[in-house]
Amino acid sequence: MEKKPFVTKEQLEEIARKYPTPFHLYDERGIRENARRMNQAFSWNKGFKEYFAVKATPNPVIMKILREEGCGVDCSSYTELMLSDACGFKGHEIMFSSNDTPAEDFKLAKQLGSIINLDDLTHVDFLEKVAGIPETICCRYNPGGTFQISTSIMDNPGEAKYGMTYEQMREAYLKLQTLGAKYFGIHAFLASNTQTEEYYPALARILFEVAVRLRDETGADIRFINLSGGVGIPYEPGGELPDILRIGAGVEKAFHEVLVPAGMGGVAIFTELGRFMLGPYGCLVTRAMHEKHTYKEYIGVDACAANLMRPAMYGSYHHITVMGKEDAPADHKYDVTGGLCENNDKFAIDRMLPKIDMGDLLVIHDTGAHGFSMGYNYNGKLRSAEVLLKEDGSTQLIRRAETPEDYFATFDFMNLFDK
Repeated sequence: MEKKPFVTKEQLEEIARKYPTPFHLYDERGIRENARRMNQAFSWNKGFKEYFAVKATPNPVIMKILREEGCGVDCSSYTELMLSDACGFKGHEIMFSSNDTPAEDFKLAKQLGSIINLDDLTHVDFLEKVAGIPETICCRYNPGGTFQISTSIMDNPGEAKYGMTYEQMREAYLKLQTLGAKYFGIHAFLASNTQTEEYYPALARILFEVAVRLRDETGADIRFINLSGGVGIPYEPGGELPDILRIGAGVEKAFHEVLVPAGMGGVAIFTELGRFMLGPYGCLVTRAMHEKHTYKEYIGVDACAANLMRPAMYGSYHHITVMGKEDAPADHKYDVTGGLCENNDKFAIDRMLPKIDMGDLLVIHDTGAHGFSMGYNYNGKLRSAEVLLKEDGSTQLIRRAETPEDYFATFDFMNLFDK
């Protein structure tokens, strides 16, 4: 099954006349509908909250849309905390999940009243020293080994730099209580971009059992369990977006089998999704600019890996639609490339596509999360604009494209261009 863009060729040509390519385009309707499905899936849990992972798409307009839909935010840095505060997120609407954390970041997180999620046992003393221990605190758990569902290995938590062992979690809870903490949470991230609907229920069961054990062994008042991220999206055509309603029902089953009998039926469930919340509802719009015929057939576009790093960094697949040629036969084999002086600057390798003519608009799908946000300025490339396709069909520029002045701005103290 072919992936379909959320805009028509006619719409996109009109948008591209207003905002020169390349640019990232986001679908407000899709974002809102998906957030509502998310809340519906966990409506059985009174304290449920989705904490959108700001790192996935740190744009204030997008963040405010999600806030209107009842979401909080998950931050991992000082500037993400600043951005979230500026967007109106307050107190426990902000989760601060960081690692190798600078003192200034902890200080701001405490000042904003956010829920601080400690990544390591040594961070207990560090936080106490630089900012003080808040009444509500969270600790990140790493079970070690491999994480598998049935016979399928999903990931290898033991190789990840995140989280504490169970013994460290126990010690952290006991110590935090002596330092004034009253309410506790548990957080864990065991696998990335999983498309099996069994992932969250399996993770939930592990964390629920850990919560009961920690409560029994430390006496801690555990108020919430954060399932973190990891629910994925299908990047290739033919895949189906995981059914979040079925996933929520699976977590509910584990909740009633583990936590309720243990007298912990009041525990709130948090999630911390980025890719699932926004990935399918963004795309990178670019235009064919050059063609090259050597040992392979190349199409050069006006975007590059600085606009979308995932294919170059991970070899990730992102589907490409040649607008206006959706029904044409995919009978040409191309490498679709950008202009960086790096041979991995390719959006597609040996991809079968319709014949591409210069000036054709190409939509690179599923860039709504970890797309623009992973951009950079290598080769002096400038970051693109971000545009919102609103529910009424109009558009809003939600980030302008960078200019050379932006690129040189950090040299402002040098009077670089004075003659």
